[in-house]
Amino acid sequence: MSRAEPGADVPTPEHGGPTPPPPAPAPNGTPRPAAPPPNGTPRPAAPAPAAPASASGADAPRPAAPVSPSPASPAAPASPADAPRPAAPASASPASPAAAASPAASASPAAPAEPVASVPPAGASRGPRWSWSWGLFRSELVTVFRRWRTLALFLVLAGVPLLVGIAVKIETRDGGSAGRGDGNGPAFIEQVSNNGLFLTFAALAATLPFFLPMAVGVVAGDAVAGEAGGGTLRYLLVAPAGRTRLLLVKYASVLVFCVAATLVVAVSGLAVGFALFPVGDVTTLSGTTIGLSQGMLRALLIALLVAASLVGIAALGLFVSTLTDSGIGAMATTVGLLITVQIVDTIPQLHAVQPYLFPHYWLSFADVLRAPVQWDGIVRNLGLQALYAAVFGSAAWSRFTTRDVTA
Repeated sequence: MSRAEPGADVPTPEHGGPTPPPPAPAPNGTPRPAAPPPNGTPRPAAPAPAAPASASGADAPRPAAPVSPSPASPAAPASPADAPRPAAPASASPASPAAAASPAASASPAAPAEPVASVPPAGASRGPRWSWSWGLFRSELVTVFRRWRTLALFLVLAGVPLLVGIAVKIETRDGGSAGRGDGNGPAFIEQVSNNGLFLTFAALAATLPFFLPMAVGVVAGDAVAGEAGGGTLRYLLVAPAGRTRLLLVKYASVLVFCVAATLVVAVSGLAVGFALFPVGDVTTLSGTTIGLSQGMLRALLIALLVAASLVGIAALGLFVSTLTDSGIGAMATTVGLLITVQIVDTIPQLHAVQPYLFPHYWLSFADVLRAPVQWDGIVRNLGLQALYAAVFGSAAWSRFTTRDVTA
């Protein structure tokens, strides 16, 4: 049997010593298995370089046996031609991927399995989105309520019940009646001197036609136009907020301001009424008497209805705010539209369009002080406000999502 040509390269052993020749073939032509290493751990052997082509099939290259330091190896060299040859460097065999591996890697019995990426649940991606929305909403509320303009509006709204209460107290100190019974004063003004709780209703009726909607118009008109004029709208849109989400956050912050402004008026009226006038059972507009606790619950319901009456003007102001980059211009336009609509609502010749104007049913909250409560005007008012919010909210969304923001 022919042997491999002298000088052929064989894999480099781990300890750098000489490599013994392959074992002698068995009688049937099959190579005998090599003896395992002393530690009993088999190591994968790198394939030997291809030998020169031979006409005989028996000269095919045979895999090299792993290095064994045991002197009792059955494969001993039989002639000088079989003497150990110096091993070639591992880098000399470019076609062998195992030769470039480190000894520690070749001694590893099995390669570790690749980690399988865990698939997040279907609703896992909603957490950051809702977290970002809540963070943006909270930041917008802080921005709105920390402005000096907002604090000044709250101060003005809180001062209206105080002025009304002082005026009624001065007018009734000699036993007279507030309003002189001619009906020219605010609603409920005649009952204030008998029960201080009515000052809350009178203050809401006095601020609803102008002061409350004007304050809401100022905040809503500045919601988007103020950001654009100040150069911060573009940076808000760069953040992963989205235009639709940002517009919803703006509108939600305006609605929160509506509730806060209404509660400021109600709480101020309640505090001044309790301080200046007697408080007791409440006589409803139907002539029946209810307890003070029930009367205070109805006062809270009236405050919420007044806040809901401002939803329409808030949507209108937000729409105007998307049309311009000037915050002052948007605020002035919103307040101007408010005054115009209220003037139209007082012209008798325009009675055909008055039921469709958003301030037409504002004073329907007085029906809460009837026994039983009459809900017809209240439901119409809420439905009309929802209609204005849908129409002008959609218009604001359409304008804002297609707007070319440059500032």
